[in-house]
Amino acid sequence: MDEIKVSVILGSDSDVELGKAAINSLKDFSIPCELKVISAHRSPDVLVEYLKNSKDRGCKVYIGIAGMAAHLAGAIAAHSSSPVLGVPSANSSLNGLDAILSTLQMPAGVPVATFAAGKAGATNAGIFAAQMLATSDDDLAEKINSFKAELREKTILKDKNLDRD
Repeated sequence: MDEIKVSVILGSDSDVELGKAAINSLKDFSIPCELKVISAHRSPDVLVEYLKNSKDRGCKVYIGIAGMAAHLAGAIAAHSSSPVLGVPSANSSLNGLDAILSTLQMPAGVPVATFAAGKAGATNAGIFAAQMLATSDDDLAEKINSFKAELREKTILKDKNLDRD
């Protein structure tokens, strides 16, 4: 199997668009990654086995994306010593509030960094994973600096082109 640096794990295929947003952020920085669907509730044994195998393949960071009860990121954190980034999905009758609270409320000793619900959160989780990896990779740090400079230039251009009339 190929080496990966970041694994994006979805609790359900209903969150595939969020997973793709995180993957796209990682690919923009040429970070080896993969997308998986593994339920913390329906296949916990598969999750534990996957975490062991992905660690052996070089995985450094996990992004867990789940809605409703949103236990996936916490389950990953319980079985891994690597950083876990949680992205709540808004796919519930409570528009993601349940998932946000579940992802935020982790017991002491089992940390999960929590991002905004939805696509912005998934995109930012991918960027944040890249920033974490860049602390020990100068080439990646330069790519992130270039990305930030691009954001700056786009914002300046938007202001310049703003119709103020």
